[in-house]
Amino acid sequence: MDLGELLTNEPRSDARATLILAHGAGGRMNSPFLNFIAEELAETSIRVVRFEFPYMRARRRVPDPPAALIDAWRAVIEKLGGGPQVVVGGKSLGGRIASMIASGSAARGLVCLGYPFHPPGKPQQLRTAHLEALRTPALIVQGERDPFGTPEEVAGYKLSPSIRIEWMPDGDHSFKPRKQSGHTEKENLVRAVSLVAAFISTLK
Repeated sequence: MDLGELLTNEPRSDARATLILAHGAGGRMNSPFLNFIAEELAETSIRVVRFEFPYMRARRRVPDPPAALIDAWRAVIEKLGGGPQVVVGGKSLGGRIASMIASGSAARGLVCLGYPFHPPGKPQQLRTAHLEALRTPALIVQGERDPFGTPEEVAGYKLSPSIRIEWMPDGDHSFKPRKQSGHTEKENLVRAVSLVAAFISTLK
């Protein structure tokens, strides 16, 4: 499979881990959100590699079918040495597809930045069945106001004990809080980076 360009943020010293991040449904791999996350994680000695799904490379608005997204993920993992060599994850759709291949690829860990537990306004259409049996150590970082899954909703889901969820104060799907909340987008993004770096440091 043609993977197109891989965007890599190398740490200044030897990398202690490689994290592959895929973009969300409507955002490219070099979105401001992913740029910040990747650049800051590289400062913690984590190599971050980003790629784009075929539909995004072709600048189509509608995502590829799940099978094609999964194939793209598997190809990137293989190119970078196989699951045991990498941590997989991504923003929204990218993290969701990563969660679907994490166990089967034997990835070291999984990082989801804003997991789409259900479509906005459709809490009955859950995307959690595969998360019940997930074996891979996983971190989900979620905004407290995320329309794809709030703390109250997620508390009722049956999820694997391998999954840890951290909530960004008053954050939306990209962790941005309201001005009156007393929190800032930068604070939430910095906290997300700290949580991801700490999580990856625990992986064997």
